[in-house]
Amino acid sequence: MTRILTVHPEAPEPEPIAYAAAEILRGRLVAVPTETVYGLGANALDTAAVARIFMAKDRPPEDPLIVHLASEDDLPRVVSVIPPVAHELARAFWPGPLTLILPKHPRVPDNVTAGLSTVAVRVPAHSVALALLQASGVPIAAPSANRFGHPSPTTAQHVMDDLGSRIDLILDGGPTTIGVESTVLDVTRTPPLILRPGGLPREALEALIGPVAVRTETAATEGPQPSPGLLGRHYAPRAELILCLGPPAAARAEMARLALLKQAEGQRVGVLLADEDRPYFSYLPVFPFYLGPSSDLAQIARNLFIGLRALDEQHVDLILARDFGERGLGLAIRDRLRRAASRVVLV
Repeated sequence: MTRILTVHPEAPEPEPIAYAAAEILRGRLVAVPTETVYGLGANALDTAAVARIFMAKDRPPEDPLIVHLASEDDLPRVVSVIPPVAHELARAFWPGPLTLILPKHPRVPDNVTAGLSTVAVRVPAHSVALALLQASGVPIAAPSANRFGHPSPTTAQHVMDDLGSRIDLILDGGPTTIGVESTVLDVTRTPPLILRPGGLPREALEALIGPVAVRTETAATEGPQPSPGLLGRHYAPRAELILCLGPPAAARAEMARLALLKQAEGQRVGVLLADEDRPYFSYLPVFPFYLGPSSDLAQIARNLFIGLRALDEQHVDLILARDFGERGLGLAIRDRLRRAASRVVLV
């Protein structure tokens, strides 16, 4: 039976943290809030504990995990070579939503890294996650605390909905603040390569270290993946999702056309909308979820997975969405919607 302990998100009480740390050291699974999404944590140096993550999530073994650290000072515990650019990035953006790909230390189990010679590492910017890392004294491997392929969890209830009795403990620290996963940057390459856009925009990276490349492949390759979040259809709701890519006016028109078409076929249609999209859909018998104004991409990102889950709870057959460009957090929002989509329509 899964135990749930409520903790203050900014000043976590020592008792639940001590209990959770003891669970980690016993090889058990603890769901913990981070600033991005809830993670499913286990001792990253315990091969058997890491294997339990994969079993609980139904996660394929070729999908590597991110190792969370209490501070930059812990990098030598899991990394064999630390280039100067990694220190520069860590000092600027840690704690925070940036994951670095670096050469792994031999002590890191192969099932953490899908057998690769590199490891994904970050320091989370959340008081509960940091307290757990400090109290346990070990690096914690923690993918998103959901069933593999489902929308990521941004509340403790989302974790319960997906994993139920499959895990040992949930630390409920309230909703996460960013709502999409960390940016994954491979600094073993020149120029550094964004493998997964996320909560730290490309522009912030380039302002510090100069040009970075962005991985453009959206289709998964076979075998071990260089980063989490790249396999097949990901972040997907139960309903079919169609993403309309293009200028806002054209995307809204296509969404409205598809909504009318699918409703005529007897389908229940949900729509993910920016606040300013409201007048274009108010006359349609759809199930809307408003993400926020398109001028506030942080709010849209924070609400994205909440919206997908909320529309699933409305038992819609189809979800229609548009993207919000590729500047700032728009790139991460587009990535999540493309991977969640059954179909992408260019307009």
